Amino acid sequence: MAPKKAKTVAVVGAGLVGTLEACMMAKRGYEVHLYEYRQDIRQMEHVPGRSINLAMSVRGRTGLGAVGVEEQIVQRHGIAMKARMIHSLDGTTKSIPYNREGKCIFSVGRRFVNEVLLTRAEDFPNVTIHFNHKLEACDLERGEMTFTNTATGERVSTRADLMIGCDGAYSNVRKQMLKRAHFNYKQEYIPHGYMELCIPATPDGEFAMPPNYLHIWPRGNYMMIALPNQDRSWTVTLFMPFEIFGTLTTPEELLSFFQTNYPDAIPLIGREKLINDFFSNKPLPMISVKCSPYHVGNTSVIMGDAAHAMVPFYGQGMNCGMEDCVVLNEILDQYGDDLTKALPAYSKRRNPDAEAIVDLAMYNYVEMRDLVNSPFFLLRKKLDDFLSIILPGRWQPLYTMVTFSRRPYSSCIANKTWQDKVIMRVSRVAGVACVAALARVALQAVREPAAQQAGRDALMWVSQAASRAWQG
Repeated sequence: MAPKKAKTVAVVGAGLVGTLEACMMAKRGYEVHLYEYRQDIRQMEHVPGRSINLAMSVRGRTGLGAVGVEEQIVQRHGIAMKARMIHSLDGTTKSIPYNREGKCIFSVGRRFVNEVLLTRAEDFPNVTIHFNHKLEACDLERGEMTFTNTATGERVSTRADLMIGCDGAYSNVRKQMLKRAHFNYKQEYIPHGYMELCIPATPDGEFAMPPNYLHIWPRGNYMMIALPNQDRSWTVTLFMPFEIFGTLTTPEELLSFFQTNYPDAIPLIGREKLINDFFSNKPLPMISVKCSPYHVGNTSVIMGDAAHAMVPFYGQGMNCGMEDCVVLNEILDQYGDDLTKALPAYSKRRNPDAEAIVDLAMYNYVEMRDLVNSPFFLLRKKLDDFLSIILPGRWQPLYTMVTFSRRPYSSCIANKTWQDKVIMRVSRVAGVACVAALARVALQAVREPAAQQAGRDALMWVSQAASRAWQG
């Protein structure tokens, strides 16, 4: 539908979220200008920066489908991952399916997705892409922007009816919002860093491990994961505290560390490749960002990492950012492109969900690096699967809600909280039932004269235990 008020949109940042948003706004009939500080990545031999691997799930796929590229990216390019494959210290592995119905997530290449979206944006005659344009300053209320052309050094001033900041965790658009009263902002660097390594394809060009899994080496305070690539290699990401990275200063220390913690990965990566890749890189930081509101008046809004950067442990960073585009599009439909109503409604609706997934991503780091080895984690997963069978539609595991639906993130957490209370109450009832069984044994003992005192002691213990079980 054609916009009623805003005619020109400036999208700052031509990453995954920015290019998708440019496509969506172009579909609505706006004149879209997409600004990117880098050169065209389709012309670059190597693209520095973020992880090359992404885990695509329903929320991201919905965004891609809205602009007609889901099949090209997911069905033709993605590699299905149906389960976690857990690597133990002794080299044994076990799989933990993501979903009892066989649903899966897809490993896709960041660069490939970005290139497809850039090309799709160029399909629209009302989209103009400006590469090598770095945002220097902007007036959020007037929609005025000043860019520097990094190729020529020229300064360029322009304006738009709506400015959309999709310029990442260190957003320049958000920096301008920080200068305003009543803008809430919180950022947190976790003490862990990450480094990308690589498991190459085998000499005969095949995967070195079973490909349809997200492989995890959980080791308590740190972990390693691997996602499959189209060329049969694996992108391996090592997560651990910076202080541990700092102790690995020689090849001998590195190999000793891997021999102790990831012995089965050494032959997969290769000793020399491991040494070369590790010492050719440095660990990178991970940041969480929360802020609100996401808009200024009817002229500016931020989306994606600019609004809610998160650590990568729920695989929802890209998916959440792409869902931002879907949500804004739905709200624009609802309000007939009246930005005076749509932008405040977007902030109000999206902020609680974005903050919820930021928190969930932090929690999942603990789960992935440690809890996946816990018998209680595995028991809870089996219990969730069982309850989802006998209570269809009413009981869904948290991961299923987050990854395989578009249920609002905050609602997923609320439902998980309810489920935890139910399981806690069931556990207490089960505890009382066990105590009752013991009580019967104690009563029988009381009837025997020689065991009367022991029986009375047992009854007292049973009474106290039952009270504790019920009260929690």
